[in-house]
Amino acid sequence: LVLELNQVIIPTYGTVPDQQNLHTPEWVDFDDKPDSLFFKDGQRRIDFVLVYEDESKKMTHKRSDRKKQKRKRQVYESNLINNGLQLEATRSVLDEKLVFVKVHAPWEVLCTYAEVMHIKLPLQHNDLKTRDSAFNWFSRLFRVDENIIKPEQEFFTAPFQKEHLSNFYIQDKDTFFNPATRSRIVHFILSRVEYATKNNVKKFGINKLLDSGIYKAAFPLHDSSFRHPSTDPKCPSERYLLYREWAHPKNIFKLQPLDFIRKYYGEKIGIYFAWLGFYTNMLTVAAVVGVGCFLYGCLTKDNCTWSQEVCDPNIGGNIIMCPQCDKVCTYWNLTITCESSKKLCIFDSFGTLVFAVFMGIWVTFFLEFWKRRQAELEYEWDTVEYLEQEEQVRPEYEARCTHVVMNEITQQEEHVPYTACGKCVRMTFCTSAIFFWILLIIASVVGIIVYRLSVFLVFSAKLSQHISGTEAISKYLTPQTATSVTASLISFVVIMILNIIYEKVAILITDFELPRTQTDYENSLTTKMFLFQFVNYYSSCFYIAFFKGKFVGHPGSPVYWLGKYRNEECDPGGCLLELTTQLAIIVGGKAIWNNIQEVLLPLVKNLIGRYSAAARSEKVVPRWDHDYHLQPIGKLGLFYEYLEMVIQFGFVTLFVASFPLAPLLALINNMLEIRLDAWKLTTQFRRVVPQKAQDIGAWQPILQGIAILAVVTNAMIIAFTSDMIPRLVYYWSFSVPPYGSHSSHTMEGYINSTLSVFNISDFKNASKPFSPWFGNQTTCRQVYRDLRYPPGHQHQYEHNIYYWHVTAAKLAFIIVMEHVIYFVKFIISYVIPDVSQKTKSKVKREKYLTQKLLHENDLKGVKKNMGKIADKIIKGADSTF
Repeated sequence: LVLELNQVIIPTYGTVPDQQNLHTPEWVDFDDKPDSLFFKDGQRRIDFVLVYEDESKKMTHKRSDRKKQKRKRQVYESNLINNGLQLEATRSVLDEKLVFVKVHAPWEVLCTYAEVMHIKLPLQHNDLKTRDSAFNWFSRLFRVDENIIKPEQEFFTAPFQKEHLSNFYIQDKDTFFNPATRSRIVHFILSRVEYATKNNVKKFGINKLLDSGIYKAAFPLHDSSFRHPSTDPKCPSERYLLYREWAHPKNIFKLQPLDFIRKYYGEKIGIYFAWLGFYTNMLTVAAVVGVGCFLYGCLTKDNCTWSQEVCDPNIGGNIIMCPQCDKVCTYWNLTITCESSKKLCIFDSFGTLVFAVFMGIWVTFFLEFWKRRQAELEYEWDTVEYLEQEEQVRPEYEARCTHVVMNEITQQEEHVPYTACGKCVRMTFCTSAIFFWILLIIASVVGIIVYRLSVFLVFSAKLSQHISGTEAISKYLTPQTATSVTASLISFVVIMILNIIYEKVAILITDFELPRTQTDYENSLTTKMFLFQFVNYYSSCFYIAFFKGKFVGHPGSPVYWLGKYRNEECDPGGCLLELTTQLAIIVGGKAIWNNIQEVLLPLVKNLIGRYSAAARSEKVVPRWDHDYHLQPIGKLGLFYEYLEMVIQFGFVTLFVASFPLAPLLALINNMLEIRLDAWKLTTQFRRVVPQKAQDIGAWQPILQGIAILAVVTNAMIIAFTSDMIPRLVYYWSFSVPPYGSHSSHTMEGYINSTLSVFNISDFKNASKPFSPWFGNQTTCRQVYRDLRYPPGHQHQYEHNIYYWHVTAAKLAFIIVMEHVIYFVKFIISYVIPDVSQKTKSKVKREKYLTQKLLHENDLKGVKKNMGKIADKIIKGADSTF
């Protein structure tokens, strides 16, 4: 590609001419047509706009610096003109210091670069008959009115070739390349034109000029205001239609006009909204089942025998629990946990198991059907062979191509930015940096845990609990609550700080890696950022689900962290309820915070810019001035939108066994998210440069990895975090002889069976509580669900046979559940093909037409010419004879 550009399109990325040979843009005044998208002549369309501050009016730089900046800009603009682009400059109506350089690509330039970029363009109308879906009548109720946004015509397409221009479907040269394609071609040129040479190193590209402040902005124009249609009959007002029929809140239950979104913003943004809409639709099923399981838990909580025993003053009221920390903690009644045990019955029920299995299968259906939908979009949006044919090398990569290597396939020399050894060094450095930051996050999590363990002692001393638990302060601020709240706040601050720092570090590491294409760059950055966010967001949930309260020992021999901090125990209601609470806060709070942030930040910035501009002028303002005062979308584009949704997907699938309402919260959030993202794009941001995208990139394997991990985590939550397995083992084995005394299977006596007995005389001096013992009792009960032999037994305080039965049942449950779900997932993946038969037929038909129109016509031409030559030779031979 580099050779092709050098020889055909941009000789050495343009030349750096002398001062007297510089070409300059044509200067014109604003013609008082605010909605015009054309040069002053009304014929040439504005494909891109460059904005700079007049160097003669700048007061912030030295004169020599201003001259250098002006020189670079003039050279750059001259090279743009040398490469066939046409420029027209106009001074800003609102700010005299600003100059807008409007860029137009003529027909010849568009054709030349369309061939270089392998852009697919229409050959002929799609002549394959399509059958309407059986649910077409139903979906029509939620579609956008076709009289308002007309459906796009379907064409068979092929990579553009100038020599076959007559074979392409060209009705009008002005509309053959749509505005999005024109902007993409112009941006391709802008990114590769040179503006300076220093030490034999060429400096080029609009991105570097923006970073250095030579240009203040570069963007394609919106085609109208979002509030009203354009007054110019040549402008289609697509932005206005998108706002009215897509971004407006009234459309929250409507389907998205994906083809229209793709036409205006390009395939990359189109595929994001297609994925988000598909994910949201699939969440509807998960949300309905989740609400059903939640309601089942609510209806059956009153029949929860073990909760009734906890609340019974004759059972739970007579059970005294051992202190949960050394010295400063007191003994407490089991009845304190009455309310939390009732809440736990809602989530720790049979419906939880059913929902966990359902979600393991649901996520497989979601991913498989998305592959089919993605394959359809790849064909319809002409990205089937995008990666192989069309994606260009990043300018930053091209600029570093100084090493010469031999291509194993072509056996020709080619330029690369580093040798094999250099690549190995880069990969080693980048991998080490990533692991260092992940370890730093883990270290911060460990620090928070140590904080929780140490500060719990302080709060226990300051917020002492009476045995009855009726002291006023203990009703509102228990030691556990105070510890959790302060630890969560500190954890939140640490997460935010690390997020800000790591984002910059991840970009620096990826820049140092020097990926070849933009897709490679984004995939590499996606992997790094997700690894970080995964540890950052999910570490607290993994800790609560699988570590907290699991390794605490017993009152006579507690387990300590770092030799001094006693390991943290679960809250009185159990760890599952705490995990549920944690998920509810994170999923709900994160969604609310992100949506408020996404709406307020760009809105406030634009309001400030709008009012400051309005205060300076009451004149008629052109479209380019309006768009300049909107917010740029940022270099990472939709990266953070994807990241937010994938993190949410993790919460919905990884820990859904503890919180069946997570899909419902995600569904509500996503319905708002689609419209908020659409509102931002159409009203608050400048029009983005359209980009191609074949799929959702590195997010696809990440989603598949989460889906596989979700089966394991949910099985382990049910086995180790919930109380389901111990209850089942007690019901079927230990409630009846030989281990139990009941004549039939029952849950009666379960609480008394699971709380092990501890003799208070066996407390060590280091952990013996300060508070005096009461009554004549000589024992207390150990931590919840601890199964040990009582004092006086030959194996006292060791795990009893009930514990080993429960452990074996937990492991067996995990193995069975995983294998059953994985088997079903495999069957579903095998049965559902990734590409539908309809899409395969369209692809084959398109390839056939491409071969017939572009290649066979060439052969016929060659045969025809050869026939004429042969006839002439024969005639010449006859006349000679």
